[in-house]
Amino acid sequence: MPISLRIPPETNSRLQALADKKGKTKTALILEALDEKYNLKKSRRELIRELSGWMSPDEGTELREAAAVFDKVDERDWP
Repeated sequence: MPISLRIPPETNSRLQALADKKGKTKTALILEALDEKYNLKKSRRELIRELSGWMSPDEGTELREAAAVFDKVDERDWP
């Protein structure tokens, strides 16, 4: 969903310089900053807790353990 953000020219210049330095867009930096400040993204634990609300505690534990594999990266898969 599009959103318009009016920022002072000096802030825009500093944001653009940082975006260039990081190799990202200004939009990406702003979204990262919002997420970092307000924790907009839910952690895997929070998502599992929400989705498993209808499960028994044992089923929730089983789901959490089954989803743990997604937290690990096998470097051999990424040449």
